[in-house]
Amino acid sequence: MNFSERRPWFFLISFLVILPGIIFLILAPGLNPGIDFTGGSSLTMQFPEGSEANQKAIREKLQIIGYPESTVQNLGNSIIDEERYDLFFLRTKTLDETKKDELVATLNNQFSPEQTNTLLSFDLVSAVIAQETVINACWAVLAATLGIFFYVWWAFRKVPRPIRYGLAAIVALVHDTLIVVGIFAILGYFLDTEVNTMFLIAILTVIGYSVNDTIVVFDKIRENVLTYTNRPFTEVVNLSISETMSRSLNTSFTLLVTLMALLLFGGATIREFLYVLIIGVIVGTYSSIAIATQVLVSWDQKTIGKLISS
Repeated sequence: MNFSERRPWFFLISFLVILPGIIFLILAPGLNPGIDFTGGSSLTMQFPEGSEANQKAIREKLQIIGYPESTVQNLGNSIIDEERYDLFFLRTKTLDETKKDELVATLNNQFSPEQTNTLLSFDLVSAVIAQETVINACWAVLAATLGIFFYVWWAFRKVPRPIRYGLAAIVALVHDTLIVVGIFAILGYFLDTEVNTMFLIAILTVIGYSVNDTIVVFDKIRENVLTYTNRPFTEVVNLSISETMSRSLNTSFTLLVTLMALLLFGGATIREFLYVLIIGVIVGTYSSIAIATQVLVSWDQKTIGKLISS
């Protein structure tokens, strides 16, 4: 299969997928930030083991009393005075003392009417700290991107113009990130889906997977470039993609099976993380074949400008 001949179609497909997300990022409110980025309150509560308290029940109760944006995480069990308790970590919008007391009293009455000391800790996350989180996350993404670029450049130093491999890997990385972020911008507009620190962790994971999948193909290109020195670069790229495609698809498929199992049987707190990874795995597999390698071919044939103008 001649993949290089189809690269205008590959680029067009990516453009059509990325464009709606960019529109929603610019024209719509963009990503819908969660409490981690806007500030809020956090509570750690305990309920006797065997009570009706669980993540789903607490989250539903919070939605009923006016805190639909809240998140609930099960922290496991603890033993206090030979009694076992289930611990839960709650994040809500900013609460003053009155609203905090009302929320705790409501949950007490629902899940532990005979216990009065269910609240273990209460903290406020200021908007300043939330902004610092965003800034630190941006620096983390930038550092990861630069590290990947310089590593790929160094790793492919034995082939002609190794800097192109580093830049092509970054193009694929940006491609995958834009698609994931764009999809969540659309989901935030229509379904009020929020992004939090778990989303950022997932984005960094997608970046790592995207580069890993790209490097598999690039490594085969490097091997074939050094082996078939008299063959055109386009043929070498097509050959390399054909030789690595089954490996890339099988790896992605097995990973998707694992992620789907976690999505079906895992907790709700990691669901957003899994959504990002599932999208990222699919897009990363596509970009390693249809974007990163084709950028190399376009660069080699000096057709990037022609593709853009057409």
